[in-house]
Amino acid sequence: MNDYNPKNWFALIFSFHRSDTLRILWKQMVYIGILTALITALKLHFFPDSDVLKNLTSIYSLLGFVISLLLVFRTNTAYDRWWEGRKMWGSLVNDSRNLGSILFALKISDQEKEYYRSGIYAFCLSMKEHLRGNKNFSSGAWTVPSGIDHPPLWIMHQLRQEIQRMLEKGSIDAQQWKQISSHLDHMTDSLGACERIRNTPIPYSYSLFFKKFIFLYVLTMPLAFVDVFEYWSVLVSTFIFYALVSMEVLAEEIEDPFGFDANDLPLDAICETINKNLTEVYESTSAPISS
Repeated sequence: MNDYNPKNWFALIFSFHRSDTLRILWKQMVYIGILTALITALKLHFFPDSDVLKNLTSIYSLLGFVISLLLVFRTNTAYDRWWEGRKMWGSLVNDSRNLGSILFALKISDQEKEYYRSGIYAFCLSMKEHLRGNKNFSSGAWTVPSGIDHPPLWIMHQLRQEIQRMLEKGSIDAQQWKQISSHLDHMTDSLGACERIRNTPIPYSYSLFFKKFIFLYVLTMPLAFVDVFEYWSVLVSTFIFYALVSMEVLAEEIEDPFGFDANDLPLDAICETINKNLTEVYESTSAPISS
């Protein structure tokens, strides 16, 4: 994810990052410009008196209104997925902090505290890798056995087993066990919500229709502007193509926010924040190893 100053207009206007749709679509914009120029030349030089295309402007105005509504729906849907993913990772940060604070305040050995510190961090790291499709995971002392299809769930199960053992040997009481289990439940819920986002793309029929509609609209759009703008229609058509298709490209990028695209969530930085917070709390509450 890119860090930037949203108030610096000129820097944003004249910047050309790899995620900029202008860099992504420039070839297609050239093609649309050439197509529009050819249509304009044919109309003006070979059919100067033809009025077949005269009334297309009003039709394309109506279609433009329809496509703008579709793009609003498409963009909002994609952004909702991006924002929900961010909220789930925010909840994971909060639950890991609360869980670490509770566990490190218990009268347990430093080895046990380190086990939970590394385990909570390993769960967050494995969740990140799992959402990115990587099933081979290891972090410090935590190495997921081969054949495990869901590393975060395996790590969570190990943590729950240790919490249960603490309850059975009397290191924690039933109320503390319930409080710790609640945070573990919330962490698992955050994982499930992110999996739902990743594994449920926009319905195929919607995606297919959007792409076909935009493609046909921008491909035939030069016909509507020839009589009005003549050769200026090259610039008009290219700009409208850039505006419409950019919205679809951006929606495609942010609807799966867990990857490596420039606008995806900064999962590596979030995991490092969790590790830093856990380490600080652990070091501030560490006690001599009990005999």
